[in-house]
Amino acid sequence: MRTTSTHLTNSGSQHSAGTARMRAVTQVEYGSSEILELVTIDRPTIGDDEVLIEVRAAGLDRGVWHLATGLPYLARLMGYGFRKPKQPVPGLDVSGVVAEVGRDVTRFAVGDEVFGIGTGTFAQFAAAKESKLVHKPANVTFEQAGVATISGITALQALTTAGRLTSGQHVLVIGASGGVGSFAVQLAKALGATVTGVASTAKLDAVRTLGADRVIDYTERSIDDGTQRYDLIIDTGGANRLSRLRRALTPTGTLVIVGAETGGRITGGIGRQVRAMMLSPLVGQRLGAMFSHETLENIESLAEHLASGAVTPEVGQRFELDQVPDAFVAMEEGRLVGKAAINVSA
Repeated sequence: MRTTSTHLTNSGSQHSAGTARMRAVTQVEYGSSEILELVTIDRPTIGDDEVLIEVRAAGLDRGVWHLATGLPYLARLMGYGFRKPKQPVPGLDVSGVVAEVGRDVTRFAVGDEVFGIGTGTFAQFAAAKESKLVHKPANVTFEQAGVATISGITALQALTTAGRLTSGQHVLVIGASGGVGSFAVQLAKALGATVTGVASTAKLDAVRTLGADRVIDYTERSIDDGTQRYDLIIDTGGANRLSRLRRALTPTGTLVIVGAETGGRITGGIGRQVRAMMLSPLVGQRLGAMFSHETLENIESLAEHLASGAVTPEVGQRFELDQVPDAFVAMEEGRLVGKAAINVSA
């Protein structure tokens, strides 16, 4: 990765003399690893309801990749920037130490250890809304906390809000070794379910370690082979047809589609999600998609599961700030279990 210095702030405004500086990964156009640069820019300024975090770790997952690449193109129409990213510093998941608080902030003080969702977290400092942060549990490392929030609250909502999971149900998690999937396996177990995880051959042992009662190697066995039908399917993989997913469900089971990785460059796999929602009123099964809500309540609930030890964030691989392009490549090649942790040193 090329390292340079620039006089632009991370919001694109001109640098003024005396402003504190920091290292950050930036992009001036949409793309993958080839367009990322490590540069020196101004530290972000915070609003009255925001916190400035000295970043210790951040997480890389498919959501960050989509925002960095601008794919599918639908993401650009959702306010993230049409020709180039509005936010030049990628990264959302964050953990670190509070360096400064806005005047309306009441839940945090300088020196507090926190985690949650920020803006431009692939940097030494990042801003975050007070409402998107919680205190880091003492039993959780910065690295673990730094990869937890986005995937963790998505999995939690998929299981509870959308999936309406109850103790004793049989749950199938497709993409069980991924960011959302690794949390879904652990959370479903914590909520009393019997869990089957679907992954590739190389990742089956990792899924067992997460707590799955059974595993399916998708290269050797189909989920609808008739050996088991499921009360709830969490599909984070995106490759299965609706007909196959329905055959794997009980007659009154629930399908929750989380994300879509196999669609085209324009809308991604959203077509499958729309078809599921249109079909749902016509059949006995509940079929639908889920879009995560980044609320304080959801982050606090996740923090409780982390503090209890019921859920341990799966750090798939560790990278330094100047290795972020390598992290993008590792994710694109499918080499990660869980999420990549970006370790940030001052």
